[in-house]
Amino acid sequence: MTTATDTRLLQQAAEAIRSRQRFVIVSHVRPDGDAVGSQMAMAHALRDLGKDVRVVSRDLAPPPLQVFPGVSDIEILDRVDEPGDAVIVMESGDLLRTGVSGLERGFVINIDHHVGNSMFGAINWFDVSAAACGEMVFDLIRELGVPLSHDIAVHLYIAILTDTGSFHHSNITPRTFEICRECVAAGVNPAAVARSVYDSNSLGRIKLMGAVLNRMQLASGGRLAIVSVDQDLVTACEGTYEDTEGLINLPLTVREIQAVVFFKEVGPLDWRVSMRSKGEVNINAVAKEFSGGGHKNASGCSASGTLEDLTALFTAKITEQMDGV
Repeated sequence: MTTATDTRLLQQAAEAIRSRQRFVIVSHVRPDGDAVGSQMAMAHALRDLGKDVRVVSRDLAPPPLQVFPGVSDIEILDRVDEPGDAVIVMESGDLLRTGVSGLERGFVINIDHHVGNSMFGAINWFDVSAAACGEMVFDLIRELGVPLSHDIAVHLYIAILTDTGSFHHSNITPRTFEICRECVAAGVNPAAVARSVYDSNSLGRIKLMGAVLNRMQLASGGRLAIVSVDQDLVTACEGTYEDTEGLINLPLTVREIQAVVFFKEVGPLDWRVSMRSKGEVNINAVAKEFSGGGHKNASGCSASGTLEDLTALFTAKITEQMDGV
């Protein structure tokens, strides 16, 4: 439910945008569909208003998203020397998570829907009820009076499609489907978008997914799936780490599995930990213990240690959450 505070902050963000000309738009490292979709929808809307816009990311967008309007033009940088008149930061808990330095020197508009945001902006618009940051961008674009063009709509749809786990997660509301309805009315083809996002695999991706799933382990009476990937396996399968995007959702299609934890090797004893769950199993509570974040059913964090030790630790933590349901 939108509160009076939400409406006031939305209006403040819109007024700050109207009164400024040059913008930098950024989101978090290792951008997902919501990050890319939210950035690009906002960029297209601001350009329709005649604004000057730079879209910046520390990392490349996932390959399936690079076919959509403007994504290939995102600047890959780790520093911005000229932050323009305003910096719009999408779904980042703090500025460090963008992986881009120099942003703090600008007028920062912080737009996020994840619990745990550090409220680092000059304007901090936070809406935990939004199923995706794309829902908030839709509201902001509407407040700015920008018509919903096809290019804006397709990115909003991508943001919502991916951040709801293809409409699987429990954060979905009637608002979610109403925005999608408007996107379709603006010319978005849901089947074509889904094929581009989910059905454009490389051979390396298929080989890597098979190898990772082949060494999947079960714990907690078969309720928890544990998967992992390291650089040696990626190389052997002739794939990339980006090829594991979305793999974490596959074990959840097994009826008995309630949660999945996925360890990705970043460096020696350094791991990126992604987690997914079904229903009321709150894996965000686990992520927060490790300074991570996300949603109840989709969260992540970083952790250091051996894979064996981390597997035992996260198994215990996630089991606690499953037992508490």
